[in-house]
Amino acid sequence: MKTRKRSRGFSLIELLIVVTIILIIAAIAIPRLLQVKQLANATAAVANLRTINTAETAYASEFPSVGYSASLTNLAGAAGSTAAPTSTSANLINADLGNASSSTPYQGYDYTYAPTAGTPTTIYNITANPVAGVATRYFYTDQTSEIRYNDGAPATSTNSLIG
Repeated sequence: MKTRKRSRGFSLIELLIVVTIILIIAAIAIPRLLQVKQLANATAAVANLRTINTAETAYASEFPSVGYSASLTNLAGAAGSTAAPTSTSANLINADLGNASSSTPYQGYDYTYAPTAGTPTTIYNITANPVAGVATRYFYTDQTSEIRYNDGAPATSTNSLIG
């Protein structure tokens, strides 16, 4: 009489248990992954605002008769350009950041730059607002180089400073 060899594969129950465990781990990990992504976007926005503040200081030093730039595009310049800096193409920040706006956000945020009228320009402010679903923290900075934030609504000059 022949004896049957037992199959060495997994049973349906064992496979269901493994799939259930994987789904539980995913349910725990995915929300945390989204939080980390939001934090990364917010950190990038703060770094970009610091870069812009530094570029504005350099720009005002280089072009004292102009003061601060008239727009973020003036701080940037053409991508890959090796031409000498001018007041309309200073090459102090990258072109993508210089063109960041609500229609072309950069690293999850759109940037709104508002200089005062007059020559030389002595006051400016910048807001960094997250694109929907990317983050919940809003940022504000001005010629003082202090960066302020607000959770859930656009930041202003009266909000808390970044620590």
